[in-house]
Amino acid sequence: MSSPPGDAIVAESLVKHFGDVHALNGVSLTVPTGTVLCVLGPNGAGKTTAVRILTTILPLDGGSAHVLGVDVSKEPAKVRGLIGLAGQYAAVDEKLTGRENLRMMSRLTHQPKAGIAERSAELLSFFDLTDAADRTVGTYSGGMRRRLDLAASLVHHPPVLFLDEPTTGLDPASRNDLWGVIEGLVAEGTTLLLTTQYLEEADRLADNIAVIDHGGVIAEGTAAALKSSMGTTIVEAVFADAGLAQRAAGVLAPLASGAPSVVTTSVTLNVTDGTEALFGLVRALDAERIPAESVTVREPTLDDVFLSLTGHAATPVEEVSA
Repeated sequence: MSSPPGDAIVAESLVKHFGDVHALNGVSLTVPTGTVLCVLGPNGAGKTTAVRILTTILPLDGGSAHVLGVDVSKEPAKVRGLIGLAGQYAAVDEKLTGRENLRMMSRLTHQPKAGIAERSAELLSFFDLTDAADRTVGTYSGGMRRRLDLAASLVHHPPVLFLDEPTTGLDPASRNDLWGVIEGLVAEGTTLLLTTQYLEEADRLADNIAVIDHGGVIAEGTAAALKSSMGTTIVEAVFADAGLAQRAAGVLAPLASGAPSVVTTSVTLNVTDGTEALFGLVRALDAERIPAESVTVREPTLDDVFLSLTGHAATPVEEVSA
């Protein structure tokens, strides 16, 4: 089945096995034209496998996928002409300059020679790399390499862009800069499928979110809908050490909707009435002589949704480069 006119990407019941490992077990995703779908999930959930299938790098074992109505399995070359891809690690040549990297990519994507210099200069300006255009990429910071990698994925004006954890390893300032660039691309009409473990990234960029775990989609919707689906308020108590937190979790379990979550020294409860639960928490801890360092009541975040759905917190790679 081909994509309807309003859908740029349609994946139906994708299946992919690597021997005994079932990487994808019937994943279905739809991305309307001009929108951003963020695919969330822990390491090993199947996010990258889905992207590799949709970008023709891996063959699928079952299901179907279309990009702008083109069958990924039957016409992979045509699909590659319609898409851009930036993976988890910048795929640029460190021995070439930024400008040379873009010109090389232009030749590899068979762009008209007459327009290569102009397109390269346009992208270097858009990604704020003009001043570094004629320096070798080996001298670039991590954030600059990321921007150049994204620029290289756009030399052929692709209407659909796949970004596989594009801000992994960047410091917060560089990540924020790249988010601004991505928002600019979407504002110009680019359709985007983005995988990430940064929940703030999904909250800021996504029109819709799909959460994948163990090779399947376990939840989907807008960020607001996913948060409201929890139907609870969050009470979080922090303790001086992990031992106290574990004791407190046992004491506070009767107050929670579901089992309390313990992460190091923090205990998180999903409750239906925040005010009542707060008073109950204070009384219960006081009765057991368990002192809390702090107690807060708040509405659910995407972190809470992720934790509730997958059973553990998102764990992005540490920031290592500017």
